[in-house]
Amino acid sequence: MTIRIALAAPFKHTRKNGMRKNELVYYYALDRKWMSTEQANLLLRRAEEEGLIRQENGIFSPCFDLSEVSIPIGFKPTSAIFERNDPTQELIRRIVQARNIQETEVVAEMNRIIRDQFDGNLLPAAALILLAKKDHIPFEDLYEALQQSVSGS
Repeated sequence: MTIRIALAAPFKHTRKNGMRKNELVYYYALDRKWMSTEQANLLLRRAEEEGLIRQENGIFSPCFDLSEVSIPIGFKPTSAIFERNDPTQELIRRIVQARNIQETEVVAEMNRIIRDQFDGNLLPAAALILLAKKDHIPFEDLYEALQQSVSGS
């Protein structure tokens, strides 16, 4: 959610629906001093790759409803906005939390499913989905990213 807040901030503060790249970089790096110009460019590139913003004729605009995002007073994004979220790791974390077990146990169970039930013909993300379904652990918000990681493999 932090990345959405960071992306929404310049649009909400300027009350604009679209901004040029140089305006956004200026906002992040010089006006707010939240990050360097290189990091601002990285943020915009990552947001575009993840479908959070789009660029049309040199104008960037958010692909989400700005009214759904509130910017806390004193907000400053952390370096976490530059990290890619691995959907497989996130699902492992959820299973660990829900079942109150070690991560190594989840990975071992995932590997057993792959080896014993599918003769090694199942990708880890799919095995984790089976584990999550078995334990009624929500994963729907990760489904698209998991699917992309499987098709990319």
